[in-house]
Amino acid sequence: MKIEIRKKQGETAILISFDTIREKFESPSERNRFYWELYGRKQVVVKDSGRYEYDREGLLDTVNHIKVADSVFIIAMEHLKRMMEFFDEWEDKIELKTFPVLLDKREQEELEEEKEVEVE
Repeated sequence: MKIEIRKKQGETAILISFDTIREKFESPSERNRFYWELYGRKQVVVKDSGRYEYDREGLLDTVNHIKVADSVFIIAMEHLKRMMEFFDEWEDKIELKTFPVLLDKREQEELEEEKEVEVE
């Protein structure tokens, strides 16, 4: 494990970590809805006329973030309110922790990049 101690000032961002509490969800489909709303999903519709695939956006598709691990990501401070509004809807079914973190210049630039959003 590498530990880096920085003396210079960096940009502050927020690390968000969450766990779902399976037994608190009414059904597996409700739990799936939580993940779909956060991460988005690919929807496949098969009809007589063919197979159609749709990318359904989730919240993280519209917010620049750095994925740290499953259920752990870093966002810019400016998106915290929006993320907390989402997690507040699920507060009785998840465990959530947030931590301020310092980013180096490269990581900060990654969070500040423009997101391209497709319009259907």
